[in-house]
Amino acid sequence: MSDIIHLLPDHIANQIAAGEVIQRPASVVKELMENAVDAGAEHVTVNIKDGGRSLIQVIDDGKGMSETDARMAFERHATSKIKDAQDLFSLYTMGFRGEALASIAAIAQVELRTRLKNTELGTKLLISGSNLDSIEPDACAEGSVFSVKNLFYNVPARRKFLKSNETEFRNILTEFERVALVNPEIEFVLYHNDTVVLNLPISGLRQRVINIFGKKLNQRLLSFDISTSVINIEGFISRTDTVKKKGYLNYFFVNGRYMRHPYFHRAVMQAYEPLIPTGETPDYFIYMTIDPSTIDVNIHPTKTEIKFENEQPIWQIISSAVREALGKANAVPTIDFDREGAIDIPVYNPNKQTVVSPPKIDVNTSYNPFRSTSFDQKPYNQQDWEKLYKGFEEERTILPDKQTEQINADIQNTPFSDEEDMFSDVANPCFQYKNRYIITPLKSGLVLIDQNRAHIRILYDQYISNIKLKKTASQQILFPEIVEFTPAEAALLPLLMEQIQWLGFDLSPMGNCCYSVNALPVGVYDRNPVELIKELVNSAADHDGKLENEIAEKLALSLAKAAAIRPGKKLTIEEMEAIAAALFSSQSNNLTPDGKTIMFVLTDDELGKRFK
Repeated sequence: MSDIIHLLPDHIANQIAAGEVIQRPASVVKELMENAVDAGAEHVTVNIKDGGRSLIQVIDDGKGMSETDARMAFERHATSKIKDAQDLFSLYTMGFRGEALASIAAIAQVELRTRLKNTELGTKLLISGSNLDSIEPDACAEGSVFSVKNLFYNVPARRKFLKSNETEFRNILTEFERVALVNPEIEFVLYHNDTVVLNLPISGLRQRVINIFGKKLNQRLLSFDISTSVINIEGFISRTDTVKKKGYLNYFFVNGRYMRHPYFHRAVMQAYEPLIPTGETPDYFIYMTIDPSTIDVNIHPTKTEIKFENEQPIWQIISSAVREALGKANAVPTIDFDREGAIDIPVYNPNKQTVVSPPKIDVNTSYNPFRSTSFDQKPYNQQDWEKLYKGFEEERTILPDKQTEQINADIQNTPFSDEEDMFSDVANPCFQYKNRYIITPLKSGLVLIDQNRAHIRILYDQYISNIKLKKTASQQILFPEIVEFTPAEAALLPLLMEQIQWLGFDLSPMGNCCYSVNALPVGVYDRNPVELIKELVNSAADHDGKLENEIAEKLALSLAKAAAIRPGKKLTIEEMEAIAAALFSSQSNNLTPDGKTIMFVLTDDELGKRFK
């Protein structure tokens, strides 16, 4: 008799199911918050400790559960939402996944305290690793309190691969925001290590968005609302003058559920394309209501990808709604008919006899351009030409601006390489082509340098050196600026603060996710401090806190791109020489930190072949 095939014990099967449902602490928060919403809660509190490692607690004032229901809730495939297969295609609720609580209980220590409304006693239940430790009556409040402790305590391999506390908490914040954005009729409060991170009172949809992402967003949002026989869509999009390359907010919701949908994202972007620069993305919060029988939410384990029956018509509706909202806000350029200061043109009257005469031009027929008075009365003087030439010489000795002073300061006392020796021997070293490229003769030919990319490499090397050596060069701001971060950005700041400091920034916490910018790095005087620091934080948002070197490199590159000389800037000889000398002293002068070519060498042999 063969014994190759056998059934897995329940606790192992639950751990396998948990691997699909519970990927990290944020997955637990999502499942428990959705259950609280479906339970009819009006107030939901989420307590997090150590990024979810030690504790995830979700408290709601929903309808609660009886002792029997509390026990059944942790069984696999147990749910209150589905009675037959047809119910899968008519669900408006979210917390119907049958293995969610069973998966959580399989890889953590769970305590549930729950009480039905209008009952005297509730139930306290303790489960560890799918094993029921105890169940007893409890004098708890109406609703439910789920406490998940020591996540992955019995699966050390999974616990070892959790990210830093800051990274895990940012993922929790993301899930918290997604649930809160679509349920403005519920009050949500989020604590991390006993500190209030978000307190969202009951409000309207627009106010909920503002409460999460800051008051400044209110001025940038345009609202729209459209109803059709296929779908109802409402929401908010950003004005065309507030689009961003990084840190944009893109949210789609369907029947109260967050989703990602690249096809519909393209519909929004196509409406914006003629109005915004390439590579920039608007913020949008789009809420859809549709017959649940026309969508399939079970094509992805996390249910963030949804299949639509009528994708193409919905695509057109979304694009039209966005275009209409932009048009109503005068985002599309219009003809200005303002007549103030315009020439008064009389209205044509065909019954009135008027004589129209052609315009007359006075011409001096005796003028001869070759008989200038100055030349007739004053003979040619060589000293006049010398004065004119002297003017050009004086123009070449214009004092370099602050940016050039910084470049010169960066390359002082730097030992030159052999390439620099070739460069320094040339009598007329630098020329600028189209205010974008620097042409420099070498002993073996010509080198063409992209001035923007070269400066990025120079600044990047300097910033990386400052971070490693823990030294900085900063300039105090006369009037400090206040920058407001989102909770997710503020949660990332402690991880970045040291690197940001050595780059030359000085930030002081002001409370409520606000910081005062007191100083900036030398050489970025013309940049908006608020936008600059937001760009830096967003550039590091996708990196794990354990990879400090990668974060430092990302911050240094972002700041170098912001501070570098722009293409199209006319440079003096001194500026070009400073850039070329600093570039040749770099250990990696051929490529920018993100892999773009900085210079191209045209050898004498190649030039000779061109003239054959």
